[in-house]
Amino acid sequence: MHYLIRAAQPHDAEGISRVILAALRETNSKDYPEEVIARVEQSFSPAAVSDLLTRRLVFVATNGDAIVGTASLDGRVVRTVFIEPAWQRLGIGQALMAEVKRAAVERGVVTLIVPSSITAEPFYTKLGFNSIQDRYHGEERTIMMERPLDR
Repeated sequence: MHYLIRAAQPHDAEGISRVILAALRETNSKDYPEEVIARVEQSFSPAAVSDLLTRRLVFVATNGDAIVGTASLDGRVVRTVFIEPAWQRLGIGQALMAEVKRAAVERGVVTLIVPSSITAEPFYTKLGFNSIQDRYHGEERTIMMERPLDR
């Protein structure tokens, strides 16, 4: 399975939204109640993703014309790292995170922060992130993690 990592473009909003919603419904739903998934989904409609594209540095992984993964950098915070369920565990998340890290170093970021889901915590731990704090929004547990960047 071949893929390419590139900067997201405005026309990618619908594909990014589709990937995020699929991952939330199929992967994250194993760790969160239905109400939490439904609330989080509201933040990732195509219109909401279009808005995010104007405020964050967003990357996508593509296979041909199809978006199969996404990740973004918001200052020093890693956000919206999602992989299409059929494409998970193939190295795409690591490749996207490498691109996020490269962009962060280029911008002078010293430490990356990621608000991780329960689902993604093992993935970020494997990438060298350490848990620093748990935050709760109702039943939604978010694990705040950080990783110093080597130059």
